[in-house]
Amino acid sequence: MDGVIQVRAPAAMSETELAAHVSELVTRLERRYRSDGIDLERRARTLAERFDLPRPESIVWADQRSRWGSCTTTTRTVRISNRLAAYPPWVLDYVIVHELAHLVVAGHDARFHAIVDQYPLAERARGFLMAVSYGDAAAPDELGRDELGRDETESDATVDETVDEFPVTLF
Repeated sequence: MDGVIQVRAPAAMSETELAAHVSELVTRLERRYRSDGIDLERRARTLAERFDLPRPESIVWADQRSRWGSCTTTTRTVRISNRLAAYPPWVLDYVIVHELAHLVVAGHDARFHAIVDQYPLAERARGFLMAVSYGDAAAPDELGRDELGRDETESDATVDETVDEFPVTLF
């Protein structure tokens, strides 16, 4: 069975539905396979020490489609999109630094950006993620959103304890 994916589907499922389902399944499995070889805890520990940031209680890969990472400040839990496993390591490190910075500052004020910008490739990584996001989801209905994909009328005060970061669509 090594390298073989067996899919069982209801007989009532159309060929089109089956093809879409299989494509999504293969994509998810490929992401999981790539991320298995990356030790997030070690990376987070190293980056926390290097940039004088707190370490999370846990940091895990997640199948996040609309975010590159997220941080729940109350539990000190960080989730990293497994899509990042396919990108250069410095992009992954930037997202980890970004999420660790939320353990110091929950919102996105000047103090937060000063912490994140300690990472020497922060601007380059942001540009990389913007380019990837734009290519993935440049949809007309997103034009009324800010650089974090939120409605422009939202404020950081409405963000709950989970700090959602790096949505797919960035403009």
